[in-house]
Amino acid sequence: MKRPSRPQLSGQKTVPGLGVRAARGAAVTLGGQAGKVLIQLASVVVLARILTPADYGLITMVVVIIGVGEIFRDFGLSSAAIQAPSLSARQRDNLFWVNTLLGAVLFILVFSAAGVVAQLYGHPQLVPLVQVLSLTFLLNGVATQYRADLVRRLRFRFLATADVVAPLIAFILALATALLGWGVWALVVQQLTQTLTLMILMLIAARWLPGRPHRQESIRGFLKFGWNMLATQLVGYLSNNIDTALVGLRFGPTSLGIYNRAFQLVMTPLNQVRVPLTTVALPILARLQSDTRRFNDWICQGQLALGYTVVPLLGIVAGAAEPLTRLLLGEQWLDVAPILRLLALAGIFQILAFVGYWVYVSRGLTGDLLRYSLVSALIKVLCIVLGSNWGVIGIAAGYAAAPALSWPISIWWLSRRTTLPTRRLYAGALRVLALVTAATGAAGLTSWALGTAGSVPRLAGALLAAGAVYALAGLVIPPIRRDLAGVVTIIRLVPRVRGNPPRSSAV
Repeated sequence: MKRPSRPQLSGQKTVPGLGVRAARGAAVTLGGQAGKVLIQLASVVVLARILTPADYGLITMVVVIIGVGEIFRDFGLSSAAIQAPSLSARQRDNLFWVNTLLGAVLFILVFSAAGVVAQLYGHPQLVPLVQVLSLTFLLNGVATQYRADLVRRLRFRFLATADVVAPLIAFILALATALLGWGVWALVVQQLTQTLTLMILMLIAARWLPGRPHRQESIRGFLKFGWNMLATQLVGYLSNNIDTALVGLRFGPTSLGIYNRAFQLVMTPLNQVRVPLTTVALPILARLQSDTRRFNDWICQGQLALGYTVVPLLGIVAGAAEPLTRLLLGEQWLDVAPILRLLALAGIFQILAFVGYWVYVSRGLTGDLLRYSLVSALIKVLCIVLGSNWGVIGIAAGYAAAPALSWPISIWWLSRRTTLPTRRLYAGALRVLALVTAATGAAGLTSWALGTAGSVPRLAGALLAAGAVYALAGLVIPPIRRDLAGVVTIIRLVPRVRGNPPRSSAV
């Protein structure tokens, strides 16, 4: 068996039409994610007018605990299966049973520990919530290798459809139960419905049933890869959720509900962009490892594409956080606005550093990823714990400061382990930051100047101001003009690219 942690493709020819499949896969996936983001945004906007901050705070307390278990349940085996150069049916069966067994064990453990979780937070009403939501371990355990198999087969169109259908059904049921007065249980219904629907859809689409475990078929290489991924993801999850845990433990469910609404408005859509793009990028980059020039071109173009499309939206959120909060959540949620602004700034730096994750995983450098993750996690924990002395706003400020400190280190750290176009990545990121700073300032000043107007005029003014900055920069600054032209070219590649991304002379 070839070891999945270090796939060797040096003698492998480039897959014909790989660029076509990458571009089309990205387009289909992003299209599906756009629908998913709209559904989730509708869920946030509509349910926030029915449920209370305390309802959201209680469910968030449970979800934080469930999230830790989900990392153990996956054990990094979905990524191991996706990036492996070859995967036999028997190996797939063994991985299925490992994930399913882990899901069953975690279901039992978390169900039994519901009282401990409730005692930790000091809220007895958490016991039944934890017990019911522990079912997600079992459902996701069954679905893990089915989804990984669909990704390996580049079934992006179906995955995009499933990722829209499941949250839509879940939202409809959550809305119905919220209107019936179920309170926090409406959010429980939403979580379970989405998980169950996705599992059913994956099983139907994959069109295979697992055989019995095959003891003679070794999956040791997958487990080694998965162990490193597990440790890395666990470190990342704990550092990414230390803010939520601190708010819940120190300031109670109402404050946590307010913080969580800001987090959901920014980070949930952001993850809906990063996760599917990673789904597309990893199998493509894994096949380009032997071609350093093309691999590096894809990485640089990926950074610029994210930087010039997603980052400006985050800048507008930061500049117009108050009218955006009024419009989406209503007057009763205005405490969300300053937190929203800080989390949007955090998202900007997270996006700029994200392509480094693609390199680590696609090249099997999971041990190095773990070591870097420990460093970045330490930075984040220190920033957030220090910020907690100034309340919930201080925690959000610490969350924003951490990626600003970490992202330059991430590129340098990675360049020590593998061939990487470090200067191109730094230069491209600095151009994006300069442009988004100007656009964010313009959006914020315009929103402030229109302070007596309604939320819609203020948001429209912020969008126009930011757009004007982009248009002006594209006209008068040649490097940015070339970057923007390269991003437009990538979009146009969907029907006709043949494997090479355009090389921007500016990077």
